[in-house]
This record gives sequence, C-alpha cells and structure tokens, in this order.
Amino acid sequence: MRVSNLMEFTENHRYFTNRDFSLSGLDRKVFIALYQPMVGAISAAFYQLLYHQTADDGAGFSSPEPQRKLFLGLGYELNATGRQALIDASSKLEAVGLLQVFRNHNPLTEESMYEYALQRPLSPSEFFSNYHLTLLLQDKIGKSALLELRDGFAAATPPELARFVNREEATVPFYEMFKIASAALDPELETGWAESATAREKKSSFEPQERIRHSEMLLRFPRGSVNRVFVERLNRAPESMAQINYLAYKFNLEVPEICRLLDEDGIFQLDGILLWDELQNRANSMYRQDRKRDGERERFLARSEERQAADTGGEQGSNSNAALQLAIPERFQEDVTVARYNEMLRREPYTRMLERFFPGMVPDNFVQIFEKIDLNYKLPEPVTNVLIHYVFSLGQAQRLTKSFVDSIAANMLAKGIDTLDKAVLYIREQEKLNIALERKRRGDEPGREGGAAFPQSGQARGGGRRKPAMSVVKDNGPAQEVTPEQMEKMLERARELKGKN
Repeated sequence: MRVSNLMEFTENHRYFTNRDFSLSGLDRKVFIALYQPMVGAISAAFYQLLYHQTADDGAGFSSPEPQRKLFLGLGYELNATGRQALIDASSKLEAVGLLQVFRNHNPLTEESMYEYALQRPLSPSEFFSNYHLTLLLQDKIGKSALLELRDGFAAATPPELARFVNREEATVPFYEMFKIASAALDPELETGWAESATAREKKSSFEPQERIRHSEMLLRFPRGSVNRVFVERLNRAPESMAQINYLAYKFNLEVPEICRLLDEDGIFQLDGILLWDELQNRANSMYRQDRKRDGERERFLARSEERQAADTGGEQGSNSNAALQLAIPERFQEDVTVARYNEMLRREPYTRMLERFFPGMVPDNFVQIFEKIDLNYKLPEPVTNVLIHYVFSLGQAQRLTKSFVDSIAANMLAKGIDTLDKAVLYIREQEKLNIALERKRRGDEPGREGGAAFPQSGQARGGGRRKPAMSVVKDNGPAQEVTPEQMEKMLERARELKGKN
C-alpha cells in the first residue's frame, strides 16, 4: 500500500471490501500451504478478516465501516505503530496478488474511503508455473519442502493408462446439444446487462476489464524518470486512464509500450496534465513502425460494446433508429447482422474497421490515407468508419484513390459532419447524386428524349445551363426507293454544280 503520510491511513478512515468469489476447500489448502509461508501469519489473518466481511456463501460489496474494526480485529493499537503494521500486512498481500487497494475520493466532503478488493488464490498449476512466486516460496521453506508440496497437489495418473495409446475426444459441443432461439436486439436488456456491477467489475479470462492498469504501469515505469510523479497521479485521473486504455486498444499497444511513450519528453505539461494529441501522434508513429517491422501482426477484437454502451447510454435511441442504419456490404452479410454492423460503425476505431475490409494485411496507401484524416482532419471515429463504408461499398475500384477519399473527407469536414447520424444522411445524399449523374450521363433524364426538346423558359438560367439543348433531326421516316429516272436527274444536277465550281 502506497501511503506518503501515516495520517492518510488511520483508524478513522472508512473502508469496504469487494470480492466476486468464494473460497473452496482447494483454495483454502493452497492459501495455507503456499501463500501463508510467504506473507506470514499476520497478513494471512488480515486476508481472512477481510474475506469474512461478506458472507461465506455470498459475494459483492460490504457496507462501509471505520477501519478501527480492522485494527481491533488484528490486536493492533490505534497509533502510528499499529498503522504501519497494518500497512505492511496489506502490502505483502498486494505483492503476491491476493489484494488490491483503492482510495476513493469525495471532492465535496474531502473524504477518502479505502476499498479492499480480494483476489482468489491461484490454482496449484498456475502457482507453480509462476516463477517469482515459486522462488519466493523456495526462499521461505527450502527446495525439498517445495518439491514435496508440488507433488502433494498433483495426483499421479493411473498406471493402467500407460497401456492405452490412442486418445479420442468424445465431448459434445454446445451447439449440438442446445439451440438458442433467435430474437431481435433488446435495448433494455443490453443496457441493464452493461450497467450491472458484475459486468463492470468481473474480470473474464478472455476479456479483461481494462487493457492498461495503473498498478502494472507503476511496476514497469522507471523510478528515476522525470515523469514518474505525473504517472503516479494518473490513479486519481480516471478520464486520463480511460483515454490511455482507448489508445492502447486502438493501436494494439501493451503496458511496456505505453510506459515507453509516457516516459518521453513533451507528453506532460509542467503541471502534470497529459497532452492527449501529442500522445496519440507518437502512438500512431509506434503503430506504423510495428506494421513495418512485423509483416503479420496478430490482431484480435475485444468485444466490449456492452460496457461502452453503459458510458454512452444517451445514444441508444439513435442507434436503434432503423431509418439511420446502413446496409451491410455483401462481403459481411453472412457474418454479422444489420444492428451489429451499425454498432461496429459507432464503437470501433477506424484501424479495426479498416482491417475488416481486407482478408490479410491492410495496404500502406490506405493506412496513410485514413491516418491523415484521423490526425490532421480530426474527424470523429464513427464519421471515419462511415467514410470507410461508403468508399468500399461503391463497387468501382478505379475511384479508390487518395484524391477521391481526401475530397470526400474534406467535404464532410467543411459541412460540419461530426456525428454518425449526420454522416449517414450525407452519404445517402451522395448516393442519390451519383444515381442522378449516372442517369444524366446515359441520357435517361425524365422529360427528355435523347435531348431533342428545347428547355422551357427560364430553365437555362435556373438549371445552370448556358445554352439551350439544340434540336436534332432524326431519320425516323420509312426508307424510300429511288427510281432510275430520279437517279439520272440527281447525277445530272451534280455534274452541273461541279462544272460551275
């Protein structure tokens, strides 16, 4: 626990606990046999005390109470010595991954409330595959005791199994046993699921709650760096951490790369404010370098639309409006639904959306085109996604040039298109204009027959034409045969005209 002053952690401060699990018999055995020798009896008792703040068969949050209850429960005096002892006990649990401590600040009352988030002990296989925990336990109990504990947690395979050489999986998959009825998207259900405490706090092994955590940044950030003080303050700036997490997801960055960017000069102002534009530009440069260095970068899509919908719940009405939804391109019709595709246009970064239109690596010329639109024009991400949809849905490969895409983006910027709904209306107007121009090019405009009629009065000036459409003589009559006498007269007339010339 990082406490700069003991007065920031006293028995008068309130606290509450949080856990989303319940200890099983194996978990208790792992805790006593593996974790307790590393952290000590006091830290183990502190973990049990925090665990039992909630019922053993329940999970969630406990009610806020003064920390005096923790001091008295561990037998510590309510003084500086007791505070330091409790801080040390908590720090040992945090170091081995059993506890996370958060400070919640109330700017109105200037009160700080501590949150103790308990973590489940690792399974025996996960514990012994973790090198630094295994080495620490070896230092505490010795090598022979460590090997004995490892063998005691893993039962040996039956000896008869050695005679069986072929192993065939006979598991029945989910889709063969159960059928889920297809139904329309329910906005109320999606909103309620996204706003639930379980969806916000529960950490899934496939989809982490957040990509960049402040505690991991502090572990990897250099202690002698000038920006170390500013990075430590990011724990109290949730908006900056959200921006960093979005940037990491947008450009596929990990914790070491984010720390490398935050350690550079010019990222923070003198008062510690994060310069978002500068950080985004440098992250984009790192993204381009990774593309050049790694020909095939492993890409994945973290499905976090439910949590993002909770942050932007006001857009649910416009998202469910079927009149402003775009049709799915032909290449995606078998993969996603209309609602899912429009949700991707609204939520996904342009880099992820651009990758979906190419089976392999995105060509560099397209990356440079939309990189300029994102960094220089600063179009919102949904507007850029709609632009990508419009450009790749035209079906005319010869028009996919840099000047063509740049002209559309400049036109959107000039017209002040800054939302997805405005962008959808804009491209629909462009599609109607393209259809009208194509009809005009083929001469299929209504009210005209091959351009044979003159314009009406005032049409030349109001319609933008300088000259009236000239009438054309057409050979629409029946063909007439020429008699020999008429042919002879025509030839004689021609000879007379030739003689005069």
